[in-house]
Amino acid sequence: MAGGEKDTRHSPGALTEEQAERMLAGMNDVIRAGEEMRGLRAEMIQMFIGFGWTQDRIARLTDMSQPAVSKQVTKHRSADPAPPMDLSLDQRDVPWLEGRLWGLAEDISETYADTDRCTRCVSALARGRKHFTPENVDELRRLVEDDLRRYGREVSEAHPDAKALSRAHRDAYDEISRGLDVPSRQTADQAADPAAATPFGSPSARRTLAHRIQRDRLRDGS
Repeated sequence: MAGGEKDTRHSPGALTEEQAERMLAGMNDVIRAGEEMRGLRAEMIQMFIGFGWTQDRIARLTDMSQPAVSKQVTKHRSADPAPPMDLSLDQRDVPWLEGRLWGLAEDISETYADTDRCTRCVSALARGRKHFTPENVDELRRLVEDDLRRYGREVSEAHPDAKALSRAHRDAYDEISRGLDVPSRQTADQAADPAAATPFGSPSARRTLAHRIQRDRLRDGS
């Protein structure tokens, strides 16, 4: 065996490779999620700088030290200035639509407590145990649609607030679903011209922003 490793698969009392793999799987997920979150936070700080926010404000919001924020500010000041960040909900790139879907599913999960079907998937995405692959996004869409179909039948006319929220959930889902089903003009332009401008921000950052904005819009009724 390479490297002089001993085959312990059948040795009594020895830890097998399969056991070690299962034991470390959860730890590896947490480590990867931590690295991804650190990278995402750095990118969000760059966006906050672009908004003109002060270092004190950024330090307070990110729970970082003033020197750490100052280092980030200095780093990004030397780079090319970022284009203005578009925070409108109606954007058609896939990461933005996925973020809206994530925010919608999370709101449904909280609205209907533990009886909805998308809670487990939402939790896995939030914890980094699932990623925004096409397969996982399709799964989340199916779960959200199933929840909306069931709760649409159960909302009573005697509860206008619940009915309005249910309608808002359905309207948001229909819009998101149409965007994911039909390639956007932006995607078509990029296919024809790879140098075509892309939205500012990484896919992860755009999902995060769209997730937050979608949730806020649902709650303020706009």
